[in-house]
Amino acid sequence: MQEILNTEEHQLFRQSFKEFVKAEIVPKNEQWEKEGKVGRELYEKMGAMGFFGIHCPEELGGSNLDYSYARIINEELAAVGASGVATSLMAHMYLAMIYLQKSKNPKLFEQYLKPSMEGKLVGALAMTEPGAGSDLAAIISTAVKDGDDYIVNGSKTFITNGYYGDYMVAAVKTDPKAGGAGISMLVIDLDQPGISRTKLNKLGIHASDTAEIGMDNVRVPQSNLVGQEGMGFYFMMQNLTIERMGIVWGALGAMQFIFEKTLQYMQERAAFGKPINKFQALRHKIVDLMTEYEACKAFSDVTSYRMVKGEQVVKECSMLKIQSCELLNKVAYECLQMFGGYGFIEEYPIARAYRDARIQNIYGGTSEIMREIVAKLIFDGASYG
Repeated sequence: MQEILNTEEHQLFRQSFKEFVKAEIVPKNEQWEKEGKVGRELYEKMGAMGFFGIHCPEELGGSNLDYSYARIINEELAAVGASGVATSLMAHMYLAMIYLQKSKNPKLFEQYLKPSMEGKLVGALAMTEPGAGSDLAAIISTAVKDGDDYIVNGSKTFITNGYYGDYMVAAVKTDPKAGGAGISMLVIDLDQPGISRTKLNKLGIHASDTAEIGMDNVRVPQSNLVGQEGMGFYFMMQNLTIERMGIVWGALGAMQFIFEKTLQYMQERAAFGKPINKFQALRHKIVDLMTEYEACKAFSDVTSYRMVKGEQVVKECSMLKIQSCELLNKVAYECLQMFGGYGFIEEYPIARAYRDARIQNIYGGTSEIMREIVAKLIFDGASYG
């Protein structure tokens, strides 16, 4: 796997991105957490460094690199405890931009993709609705043709970058009678007349803004259609693997951060005349957690390798999302206990890590949905390819 996941080029890229994160994100992470948004200057710096364009075609100014580099970005962001920042950046890069790239639409390339690569526009993906969470075929937002435009009505919720972003790639019904086959994707400017945005206050990942978005007779050019009408469900299913693997990589990076902070604290904190890392019960608890982490990481490495090679990994990806996200919550819970009362104090990073971890089992497809996907593959002979 080394020739796919850990070449000299990967190592150089990781070092470059790690230095960028240390210089541009770590010093401002606390500020962005308190403000409830990521500074726009970070997007422009990411764009100037070429990070947003690493998967885009070279003719558009991108690097055309495979998703093994996405693994590095997700891991390094989470490894410094910047889960909120990571969520906003990844929603822009791996949710919104990926649809623009696959649209093959020159107008969308010029008007949205290139400025997104430069960090001058910030994008969101709008799939979830108040009455349709993981059941994407049940969305009811509609887009009806009117001359050269669509008239869009409906609402979206839990949309990352939905409050401060510039545009969203939205799933809408262009043929309400056709079920999943009637879903299309439209790029919609978020400052359009008829758009309303309500910021949602969340338990964790505070630096990432999340919104509920209303659409009341919003006029959208038909040229903003991604691909063709009726291809929305296909696009969403196709892109969910990279979204979910991104969550897996982020969970592994977050566990790395939690272990680092916990081991440091256990070395410094004394009880009954000795550091608490000398107490067998606590030492063995950490050993058990790290053993589970290493097993999960190994599973992730194999699945990442297969995905980059172009193999179908829906089952493994779904299993991994369950395993890594539930393990992250377990690690956060057990490691917070090592801090005693200090673990419940906001000034300690473990408190934020504990709050931030909870969403991992929910977004990108809940653990319950992941289990049903795997069950259908095993028991019902389903195919998601």
